[in-house]
Amino acid sequence: MKIKQSLPFVAFIAFSLLSFNALAQATLRGTVVDNTTNEPIPSAVVRVDGRSATGTTDMEGKFRIDNLAPGLVNVRIESFGYEAYTAFEVQLTRAKPAELQVRLKESAQQLQEVEITAQSQFQRVDQSPVSVQSIGINEIRRNPGANQDISKVIQSLPGVASGGAAFRNDLVIRGGGPNENIFFLDGIEIPAINHFATQGASGGPVGMINVNFIRDVDFYTSAFPVQRGGSLSSVMELNLRDGSEEKVNGIFQVGASEVGLTLDGPLSKKTTYLASVRRSYLQYLFGVIGLPFLPTYNDYQIKIKHKFNRKNQITFLSLGAYDVSVLNLERNETEDQRYILNYLPSYNQWNYSIGAKYTHFGRFGATNVVLSRFMLDNQSEKYANNDVNGDLLLNYGSQEIANKLRVEQPWKLKNWEGLVGFGAEQLKYNTNTFDKRFPGGFVLDYTTEAVYYRGSMFANAVGKFADGRLKLSLGLRTDFGDFNENTQNPLDQLSPRAALSYNLTENWTLDANVGRYFQLPPFTALGYVGVDGDNSSLRYIQADHYVLGSTRFLPWNAKASVEGFYKAYQYYPLLLRDSISLATLGGDFGVIGNQLATPTSTGRAYGAEFTYQQKLFKGWFGIAAVTLVRSEFADFLGTYVPSSWDNRMIATFTFGKKFGKNWEFGGQYQHLGGAPYTPFDLERTANIQNWNVFGRGLPDYSRLNSERFGEFDRLNLRIDKKWFLEKWNLDLYFDVQNALAYQLEGPKFIDVLRDDNGNPVVDPNNPTQYLTKFLDNTQGIVQPGLGIIVDF
Repeated sequence: MKIKQSLPFVAFIAFSLLSFNALAQATLRGTVVDNTTNEPIPSAVVRVDGRSATGTTDMEGKFRIDNLAPGLVNVRIESFGYEAYTAFEVQLTRAKPAELQVRLKESAQQLQEVEITAQSQFQRVDQSPVSVQSIGINEIRRNPGANQDISKVIQSLPGVASGGAAFRNDLVIRGGGPNENIFFLDGIEIPAINHFATQGASGGPVGMINVNFIRDVDFYTSAFPVQRGGSLSSVMELNLRDGSEEKVNGIFQVGASEVGLTLDGPLSKKTTYLASVRRSYLQYLFGVIGLPFLPTYNDYQIKIKHKFNRKNQITFLSLGAYDVSVLNLERNETEDQRYILNYLPSYNQWNYSIGAKYTHFGRFGATNVVLSRFMLDNQSEKYANNDVNGDLLLNYGSQEIANKLRVEQPWKLKNWEGLVGFGAEQLKYNTNTFDKRFPGGFVLDYTTEAVYYRGSMFANAVGKFADGRLKLSLGLRTDFGDFNENTQNPLDQLSPRAALSYNLTENWTLDANVGRYFQLPPFTALGYVGVDGDNSSLRYIQADHYVLGSTRFLPWNAKASVEGFYKAYQYYPLLLRDSISLATLGGDFGVIGNQLATPTSTGRAYGAEFTYQQKLFKGWFGIAAVTLVRSEFADFLGTYVPSSWDNRMIATFTFGKKFGKNWEFGGQYQHLGGAPYTPFDLERTANIQNWNVFGRGLPDYSRLNSERFGEFDRLNLRIDKKWFLEKWNLDLYFDVQNALAYQLEGPKFIDVLRDDNGNPVVDPNNPTQYLTKFLDNTQGIVQPGLGIIVDF
């Protein structure tokens, strides 16, 4: 009876907490400074779209607007003599002020009044006027099916193919392989951004980057900034926010596979921090549903920024992960479970990146001095029949270490501006490799301890003509190292590039780029030493890009663009044992590239992209991207065949709508053309010697990529409900991946027949082979997820 009487009171308290919306209002504050000198801009006008309230910056460039209703808004900043800037999708809450750090660029004509055009709503990179997409933090957080994983969010952009039904984070850009990408956090290189990373490539199943650190992302698929070397397909610039200067804030989050905590705040009057830790609980979920392997991942991320004064600051950054995957030997009841247990090794992998960036703002812009260190430790092991007292099939251990220095110095001269700089690197690769999982009795058994030194020099110039309507960007870079005589001469890796953008009208541009880019082969290939030889003949891989496009900026916060591209590859490692190009590998777990190779593989990728991006406008937002692409690499005989990334058509439509009372709905439809694959060689697979060490189907590389997967379609949905309370915010979301339950039929797996004791059955008509059978290979399941985000 007492319980029943208390229910109305409890309901009243709950209703009061979640209906606190009318009792407090939100605050928007920030700072507006000159992009070049970092000097404050006084009297800049700050407008909140759809609201009557406005603000003006003081002599320190600071502004504050109070009594705003919570919600998602666009904020425009305007100042005489500067280009207008729009901050899209700023989240206003009652729990803490929304903070903006705005850097305004001088307009082409210093004394002109502010003119708001459709183009001015979008920030453009002068050095790279083509093949660049920018997305903000709210676009990342609410992306349907991405589970706030930046690598999955990027897969919704033009030119990017996803891993299909395999649900991996491989970034396949314009027909290039997953090893052709490079990543930067606040200008500091981060080689590993995925848990359980494929060594020799960049993909993995789960991203490491905590999106609560991110302010926005610039994603380049060509016209790479000259100071960003080592990429053939893409450069991802993740720009991080700063910690709060006033009080400690936090975000506690429970998602579909992990739990995490993020804190930020002041360490002193001039120092702020951001810090987070995350841990997965996949091992418990996998155990419950009966999977024969149990992965666990952990990561941390920290950023500390100290401002000595207005002209000098330093940023410290670190990111690391520890990943373990063990076999769940108790789950061997079904033939699918036994098949996986038969070949899958156990993994133990950790990595960290740590770096410091010192920035000095001078009369020409920001001088940057960047020091960084990366280390990866990768271990894996496999015994025959998973018996530690039995035959050892695999004992692999390796470390990659990179210590890097980079200096960037800006300059200006009349209507030209740019930067010059240099880099120096020490690279280490150690491995102890024992691997007998090869046909024909071949065994890898070698040790490598290698140290390489590498340098770079670069310069860029951007000129503006015809009252700013024409922009011309010229760049030159060279990379060189002591790996061998092919890499020592800087002239052999000379990387010229040119890009231009011409305004046909104030909101319509014609853009083009041509450039040559180089990337060193992965450590796994450089450090190979086997009984069949070493890879001392390898050299930098070369890719020549040609891009032509046009963009139309629309007055409703949108832009539409079309681009055509062509990439020509040279000097890719040709793997001699399998007679295939390294460019076709990288979409699976483990290690790639550790075999004898020559720098003789060539390739090409070409196609067209169509993009429509809608920033927040009257509650609507989204991006539509359609890519037509062909990707081909020469086989051992020099004949061009489709690469593993030749999807031919990629289409992604991501959309969303804000409704009243802080409800949001989002959807994403993805279509992925059927990628090529190499069929299995049944006869070699069934060979007793081969099966006992390899334990699954052997590819028939004489029929390289001669078959194709079916086309794959996927619908992801997400619903968010947010409450903005006085001291904290609550976001509950429900996310469904593959809501249409579409399934992709892959090539059937080959397994051996077993007797009642679980032993393979020998073919009575051929004593050198086992009897075999086929297992279905169906990918694609409905994946619902419920998430809770508490922001305080």
